Amino acid sequence: MGESLRDRFQMEGFRVDWFRRAGDAERALRQNSYVLLLSDIRLPDEPGDRLFQRCRKAQDFTLPPVIFITGYGSIATAVQLLKAGAADYVVKPFDLDELVSKVEELTRAGVRAAGGEEPSESGVLGISPVMRRVEQQLARLARADAGVLLVGGSGVGKELAARYFHRAGGGSRPFVAVNCGALPESLLEAELFGHERGAFTGAQRSRRGVFEQADGGVLFLDEIGDMPLSMQVRLLRAIQEKQVTRLGSEQSIPLDFTLVSATHRDLRALVAAGSFREDLYYRINTVQIRIPPLRERPEDILWFARNLLEARAEEGSVPRRLSHAAERALLKQDWPGNVRELEHCLQRALLLSDTPVLEPEDLFDELTTPPNAVGEEALADYLRAREYEHIRQALARHGGQITATARSLGISRKNLWEKMRKLAIGNRDSD
Repeated sequence: MGESLRDRFQMEGFRVDWFRRAGDAERALRQNSYVLLLSDIRLPDEPGDRLFQRCRKAQDFTLPPVIFITGYGSIATAVQLLKAGAADYVVKPFDLDELVSKVEELTRAGVRAAGGEEPSESGVLGISPVMRRVEQQLARLARADAGVLLVGGSGVGKELAARYFHRAGGGSRPFVAVNCGALPESLLEAELFGHERGAFTGAQRSRRGVFEQADGGVLFLDEIGDMPLSMQVRLLRAIQEKQVTRLGSEQSIPLDFTLVSATHRDLRALVAAGSFREDLYYRINTVQIRIPPLRERPEDILWFARNLLEARAEEGSVPRRLSHAAERALLKQDWPGNVRELEHCLQRALLLSDTPVLEPEDLFDELTTPPNAVGEEALADYLRAREYEHIRQALARHGGQITATARSLGISRKNLWEKMRKLAIGNRDSD
């Protein structure tokens, strides 16, 4: 039942974390801020009511409103939980639409009481579960002012993640980024640590390095695995001692910064090969977060594409949208260049096409998609595409509201939800 409930609430526009065991849920409750807890009474490791009673008494976090799911044999327990402070309970088998209504009512009331915003259906780094977990981890590390090592292939969005870390820790602080692999070795030392006037030929004035520029904020060292071995000793000393000495000076400058490093390379293999210092590796690898490639999180492909098209429209460009065929073409690609390659693909289409609706031929030079087959399969594909577009347009007209959309289509909420799930339609699609 858990998977079905998670999918339904995501369709309704909620961000959902699903845990199968009480212990895992309790750890998440302590680490994150939730607007509601929906819990079965019978759980594998301990009863849900015991989890509720323990969390109610916790001093280090506030338990959100709780709705319990129970069978007929445990109704008495559910009633006792209501008296103890639970928000509500439902009895199996329950009406899913009714449960959705209860959740919507409780979460809206809770958010208004807290003076916050309504729950958002999308994240900052992506809407896939893996990227929402990355956001949660980065936000927690930022609040603790802990350094982090971001690993992942080229173009996955490591700098975007670093900037999210910066904002999560208080965006008013400085954020300074430098690509360690983009600078020649002769300039890297001066770029990192700064220099005094006359320190070398062409140094006509003193200059602060990126370490000094990041004082009091976040220093992002991108592609740290490409840093020359000769520079790694000075880098390690600066990180350990939190101070630097400019070229041409003997005066040490104390600093306070949080370090975020990133690499697309296997640092452990570089250490074994002797091209990356082991002590530096362990210094920067206190907490490692992997940013997965785009092919491992297909939910984010269309999300990124739509966001880019909306951003271009807000900048004054002609509003564009993707046809259903174009979306399917995007989803079929492996994207070895990840988000960067996707952005370039869409930018090319925007430059070369004048049509308001982008088709597959606008996105790619050569299409690898086979031609449509004839017969019943082609007809089925055609009908599916038309149903897909019709439902998306209805959702857009009604602002993504499931009840209003279902009423306009002459079907039930449950029927609409099942069609959306079958057709892979995300809620609040506005194209």
